Amino acid sequence: MKELELKYGCNPNQKPSRIFVNDGRDLPVRILSGRPGYINFMDALNGWQLVSELKRASGLPAAASFKHVSPAGAAVGIPLSEDLKRSYFVDDLGELSPLACAYARARGADRMSSFGDFISLSDVCDASTASIIRREVSDGVIAPGYTDEALAILQEKKKGAYNIIEMDPDYRPVSLEHKDVFGITFEQGRNEQEINEELLANVVTENKAMPEEAKRDLLISLITLKYTQSNSVCYAADGQAIGIGAGQQSRVHCVRLAGSKADNWLLRQCPKVLNLNFVENIRRADRDNAIDVYLGDEYEDVLKDGVWQTLFAEKPEVFTMEEKRAWLDTRKGIALGSDAFFPFSDNIERAKKSGVSYIAEPGGSVRDEDVIKACDRYGIAMAFTGIRLFHH
Repeated sequence: MKELELKYGCNPNQKPSRIFVNDGRDLPVRILSGRPGYINFMDALNGWQLVSELKRASGLPAAASFKHVSPAGAAVGIPLSEDLKRSYFVDDLGELSPLACAYARARGADRMSSFGDFISLSDVCDASTASIIRREVSDGVIAPGYTDEALAILQEKKKGAYNIIEMDPDYRPVSLEHKDVFGITFEQGRNEQEINEELLANVVTENKAMPEEAKRDLLISLITLKYTQSNSVCYAADGQAIGIGAGQQSRVHCVRLAGSKADNWLLRQCPKVLNLNFVENIRRADRDNAIDVYLGDEYEDVLKDGVWQTLFAEKPEVFTMEEKRAWLDTRKGIALGSDAFFPFSDNIERAKKSGVSYIAEPGGSVRDEDVIKACDRYGIAMAFTGIRLFHH
């Protein structure tokens, strides 16, 4: 198939719309179900690149949850603790495959943002992974293949209209990329920068210690940033992204946004949240929304009379700021990657509040010394990678 006509572009008024390979080759995708749209393919192809690179770097199955051309979550297939299974609402599914663990982590990083996601999988989708996808609100999935059982499960979604894309894992794009803006064509070389441990060798802080788990998480954050709309930062822990800040004009706003998401991920594992007693048959989206509001500044919105009864079997106690701070202060060892240098030390001050112990950023700011001193003040180990990872 040389080209695929799409229903419309980014918006319904943007017609005609199609995808094709500009060197005349066949498309490397096969549609097994549904009718993916323009934004679906943008998410699918960016996500496919991300998980393919995560798989190469880690040797583990990888998954990503994409929304509006940036990942809401990305992860590799590390087994889940019992608390994480409960936090991700997969504790009723029995033993999960490594790929299923990767997607549970990617979806669980930011469940609010992942609502209606497009899923990317590095490996053949198995029944274990499909069983998670089946019950989540999602627009579609891209993978190098599907087992018969997994395909049957996924084809039940949306009455057979769920978007299922099979990607040719051997496809390699040409080295030059083109993009049209206002009738003008931009050309650039593809970003083929390999993300590996060599980029973490230049540790510029007094603390030089970077355990293997920290290096793994820093690489996950950097690879995630390579396919995230800039400016962007990514907090990572335990083999997954836990907070992604994308597309902000100010870097400290990225750090704050991603930090608040990382805090939510950490707080969701607190017993006070894990033990929330929801009403029977509550919808998954309503439950996720309730947890998000409960953890936020507007918690009274879900605790007031006439509302809490629709969500909880018993009224939860207020999760006070002091309690939340005490829980967050126990969590350390978080990794933080940035797609460009930190221009001011305020970024470090905010990162420290979310338990960041390891940082990877390009370096090159006139205020690098201020940033290094801030890291030294808190015992944070920071590597200058020497590479920028802008993505637009």
